[in-house]
Amino acid sequence: MIRLFVAIPLPGAVVADLVPLCNGLPGAKWTLPEQFHLTLKFVGEVPEARFADIAEALAEVAAPPFELTVTGVGHFATAGRPRVLWAGVAKSEALDTLARRIDRVLREIGGRGDSRGFTPHVALARLKDAPLERERDFLARHEGLTLPPYPVTAFSLFSSVLRTERAIHREEAVYPLE
Repeated sequence: MIRLFVAIPLPGAVVADLVPLCNGLPGAKWTLPEQFHLTLKFVGEVPEARFADIAEALAEVAAPPFELTVTGVGHFATAGRPRVLWAGVAKSEALDTLARRIDRVLREIGGRGDSRGFTPHVALARLKDAPLERERDFLARHEGLTLPPYPVTAFSLFSSVLRTERAIHREEAVYPLE
């Protein structure tokens, strides 16, 4: 089995602007700078024999290049407890369209849909027992985050290996936008 997801890697300038945010919150396991990305579709665990089908299907996705802006921060919660701290992305019809096209081609080859919907974000940290007051302070301190727009000229297929300390991501294929 291989664990896969489709994402937009972040350019170095955006990573450099996000790194200073990643500190000062007990219970946070911060994302390594080289692992920052914007997930378009979590494919999940699939048999390795399906990898080629998925990679080929993604090559059929056509979309023009566009710009994105990282803006704001927030969290995803489970049972009322914050679990993932993230930086948001400004509303982008081009991004939404790309995500829908990727979802569609993967469903056409038997992939599963995501019932949660698409919420574009860059995961900054996984939280475990982070003090709620400190997490709220972090969100308040960074709520005005707005980075300069950056061009999106490709998306990628990544594999992910779960380790005790953190997942290891590897870019398997790159798909230029034209």
